[in-house]
Amino acid sequence: MGQLVKDPFFFGYGSLVNRQTHSYDYALRARVRGWRRAWRHTQGREVPFLTGVPCEATEIDGLVARVPNADWVALDQREDGYLRHAVGDRLQVDAEHSIKAQIYAVPEHSVVYPEVLAPILLSYLDVVVQGYLHEFGEQGAQDFFDTTDGWNVPVRDDRAAPVYPRHTVLSAPERRFVDTRLDDLGVHIVRG
Repeated sequence: MGQLVKDPFFFGYGSLVNRQTHSYDYALRARVRGWRRAWRHTQGREVPFLTGVPCEATEIDGLVARVPNADWVALDQREDGYLRHAVGDRLQVDAEHSIKAQIYAVPEHSVVYPEVLAPILLSYLDVVVQGYLHEFGEQGAQDFFDTTDGWNVPVRDDRAAPVYPRHTVLSAPERRFVDTRLDDLGVHIVRG
C-alpha cells in the first residue's frame, strides 16, 4: 500500500474510462472538480479529439490510473499533443489512500478553428461512452454528454469499418444510447 501512495497517477476522461482499451494495472473511478471536456481540432491532427478544459462550475467523472513504471516521459509521448496539469485537492477517488494525479489537456496555442470541421470518429465516441456506461451507468454516460462541449462538430459513422485503433463492439442497447444522445443533441452524422 505504501508504494501506491507514492506512485504518480493521471486522470483519464475519454477512452481510458473504457477498461477494454488499456491494460493499466491499477485504475479507479474518480471525479475531478474544475474541469469539463471539449472536442478540439488541433494542428497536425485530422480529426478532433477530447481535451480537458478548466471550468470552475463543472465536475467530470473518469478513471485515475497509475503511470506505468512511474515513467511520465513515455506517457507524455503516448499523450502527444497534450500538456499535463496537476489536479491537486480537486480530485475525489474511491480509494483507501491518498492519490495525487495530473490531467492532460490540449494547450490553447495548439487549437485550430477550421472553416470546415472534421468529424469526430463514431468508433472513438463509442469506446468512450461504452466506458462511461460500464463504469458510471446511464446517468454517468449522460453526464459525459452534458459536460462535453463542441457537439457542433459532425460525427463520422465509421462503425462498419472502424478507424479508431482501439475500437470495441457495442451491444444493441449501447448503440441505441449513443445514437439517441447524438440525435437529441442534433449532431450531424456523416455516413461512411
